[in-house]
Amino acid sequence: MPNAADMQWFKDQFQSAAEPSLTGTPLTIDLITALACQETGEVWPILRKKGLPVADILRLCVGDTIDASGGRGAFPKTKADLLREPQGQAIFTLAHDALVEMAQHIPAYAQVARKPDKFCHGFGMFQRDLQFFKNDPDYFLDRNYAQFASTLGQCIDELKRALKKLGFDTRTSLSDLQLAAVGIAYNTGRFIPSKGLKQGFFDGSRFYGELLFDFIQLAHTVAPQAQTPALPPAADGAALLPLASPVTAQGPMFRVLTQDGMLRLRKAPEVSDPPQANVIAHLPVGHPVRAITGKRVKGFLEVETSLSGGLLRGFASAKFLEPEAHDTAVPVIDAEAAPPSTGIVAVYMPRKSGVTKRTGPANAHSLNEPRQPGRSGTTPAQLCDELAAIIAWLAVDDPAHQRYQPHSGLTFCNIYAHDYCHLAGVYLPRVWWTGKALTLLAQGKPVEPLYGDTIAEVRANDLFRWLRDFGIPFGWRQTGTLTKLQQAANQGGIGIIVARRKEDGKSGHIVMVVPETQEQTARRGADGEVTAPLQSQAGASNFQYGRGRANWWNGEEFAESAFWIHA
Repeated sequence: MPNAADMQWFKDQFQSAAEPSLTGTPLTIDLITALACQETGEVWPILRKKGLPVADILRLCVGDTIDASGGRGAFPKTKADLLREPQGQAIFTLAHDALVEMAQHIPAYAQVARKPDKFCHGFGMFQRDLQFFKNDPDYFLDRNYAQFASTLGQCIDELKRALKKLGFDTRTSLSDLQLAAVGIAYNTGRFIPSKGLKQGFFDGSRFYGELLFDFIQLAHTVAPQAQTPALPPAADGAALLPLASPVTAQGPMFRVLTQDGMLRLRKAPEVSDPPQANVIAHLPVGHPVRAITGKRVKGFLEVETSLSGGLLRGFASAKFLEPEAHDTAVPVIDAEAAPPSTGIVAVYMPRKSGVTKRTGPANAHSLNEPRQPGRSGTTPAQLCDELAAIIAWLAVDDPAHQRYQPHSGLTFCNIYAHDYCHLAGVYLPRVWWTGKALTLLAQGKPVEPLYGDTIAEVRANDLFRWLRDFGIPFGWRQTGTLTKLQQAANQGGIGIIVARRKEDGKSGHIVMVVPETQEQTARRGADGEVTAPLQSQAGASNFQYGRGRANWWNGEEFAESAFWIHA
C-alpha cells in the first residue's frame, strides 16, 4: 500500500503539472494523489523505488486483467469481445504485452502474465478502462496513457462528470468526505449518500471509498519541497484526524449575554417540544459567535462558532446576543499534540500490587491484565482492527465481566469508557485531582496521589466537566456533527458522546463511538449525514455495538451534552 514517502514522490514529480488542470474546480491535488494511490498504488510505488525513469513508470501503470472466460459486465467481457472489434487484435496484443512487461517488475502479476489469454483493461496512472476503446481507440493504441498530461486529462474529465452528477460542479471547495464521494462516483458511476464511504470495489476488508478517504487524509501530510503540509503526520498508534475547522461565516459578530445559564444553540429557529430536543450545543456567557447573514428568523439568528475546537452552526435567540464592538475572528482551539508533563498532569489510582481484571468488581484502578490488547497501528485499517479487538476483549456484555455489570441501581459507563480509552493509549481519567491538589499543581508544587484527599473517582458528570476543562491539553477536542464524530472513529480515532445530568446526584452518561464494521454500521439519512453513530457502552444495558436510543443525549434529563474526539 502506498505510504507518505510514495505520495511525496508523486507530488514532487507531478503537482506543478497537475495544478493548472484543477483551476476553477473544487478538485484538489490531494484527491488526485489519492486517486493515483488507489488506482495504481500497487505498481508505481514499487517502480519508483527501483529507480526507473518517470516515462517508464507511466508506461507501466497498467493493471486489472481479463482472460478468455471474461467475468465482468462492461466491454470487453472476454478476449473474443475485444477481437471482434476493428483493430481488436492490435489492442489485445498491446494489452497482453503491457501486462507481461509490467509483471517483470511487479511480482504479484508474474503468474497471471504467463497466461497467453490474459490482458489488462486498466491503462494509465488513473486506470482508464478498456471499455472506452470503442469510442477512443487512439488513446490506447497510441499509448497516450503513458503521458501524464493525457492520463490526468481523462481523469479530470471523468471527475468533472462526477461533480455534475453529485451537484458539486458549482462549488468552489469540497470537504474531504465530499471529495471521496466524487471519487466513488469516478469509480462506480454513482454515489449513494446513505451508504457513506462503504461503496465501490471491496477488497475483502475495506471499500474503495474508505480507502480513498484514507489516502486523501494521508496526502494532507505531505507537500512538495519548500512547501508546508496541511497536516502533521500521526504518531504510531494514533489516528490521523483533520485540524479543527475554522469559522467561515461573514456576518456581524456577537457575544452571548444571558441572564442565567448558558445559551442553547438549536438546529432550527424555534423552541422545540421538549425544549432540549433540537439543541446542538450550550454556549457559555461571553462566548463569541458570528452571524451567517445577521437577518432574524422568528427571533433567532443563524450563527456559526467554535467551541473547544468543534465547529457549530445553528440558531440562537437574538435577545441573548450582544453586538461585538470589535470585528475579530472567532478563536479556534485545537487539541494539544502531547499531554502535559509538568503542572496538572495525568493521574491514576496508586497500586501497591495485584491485577485489576474485567471479572473483578468495579473499582478505581485501571486494568492491568496480562496480554491485554492495545493500539499501535499506522494505518486506519490497522487502528480500526485494534479498536475492534479491544471491544471484543472487554466484552462489556459478558456477564462474567462483573466490572461493567449494572447492579443495585449502579451503572458503569464511566469505567467502560476509561478502560476503552486506556487500552487505546488515550487518557480519560478514572480518578482525578481534587480542587486542593489542582491548586497546588498549578503552583508547581508536587502532589502525591492519595485517594479521598488529593484524588477522587470520576463519574460521567465529572467526565463531562473534565473534558470541558482539561480535555484540550490531553489531546481531546469537540466536533460539531455526528458525521464528523463517526468519521473520526472510522479513521481509528477515539470518539465520545457525553451528557451531564440536570440533577447532579444522578448519573450522566458516556458512550464510545466506535469504528463501523461490515456487519455493524451507523445510521445515515438520505443526505448521507449520520443520524445515529455506532456506539459501544456500559450502562443500564451493556452492548459491544449498537445505535442506542435515538438522540439520547438530548433527553430532558440532561443539562448539556457534547461530542469529543481524540487521535
